[in-house]
Amino acid sequence: MIMCAFRWTRSLQLTLAVIKPDALAHPIISETVHDRILNHNFLIVRSKELKWQVSDSQKFYSEHKGRFFYQRLVEFMSSGPMRAYILAHEDAIQLWRTLMGPTKVFRARIVAPESVRGELGLTDTRNTTHGSDSVASAFREISFFFPEFDVNRWYEEEEPQYRAGPLCYDEEKLEHRLIQK
Repeated sequence: MIMCAFRWTRSLQLTLAVIKPDALAHPIISETVHDRILNHNFLIVRSKELKWQVSDSQKFYSEHKGRFFYQRLVEFMSSGPMRAYILAHEDAIQLWRTLMGPTKVFRARIVAPESVRGELGLTDTRNTTHGSDSVASAFREISFFFPEFDVNRWYEEEEPQYRAGPLCYDEEKLEHRLIQK
């Protein structure tokens, strides 16, 4: 375990981050994305590897049903394991979206070449990562990926403790943990 000396002045915000099957299939790419998360001072509140059935992908992406990319996206997201994270930071949603870069890989390579998608993305579907785009989406998506996690309870009980620290990073679980005083 590695000690962390985080002290936050503002409330922490949660977001969902996903390393998609294309990136998780390549250990160097998934490790690079994970390291970027840590290097940008995100707190990893929860982390897990999972593999979706087609029905999980259909349910998660139901808002896109009928669009030209829907079937391709559903099949891709259920094609192999992925890693989901609940990240915390003072501005977690915007910071993660900036770190990911634009959804369209070609655009990311032009306007944000040092972003995750600019450097590591392959196509608009195989673009390495996913992230929530709003507070409402973060709550909904976290609940989908982590049904056992109570977002409201975390904000009420754990957020003040995560903000104040001290924390440690558990390299086996790939999560930050509160150090019990």
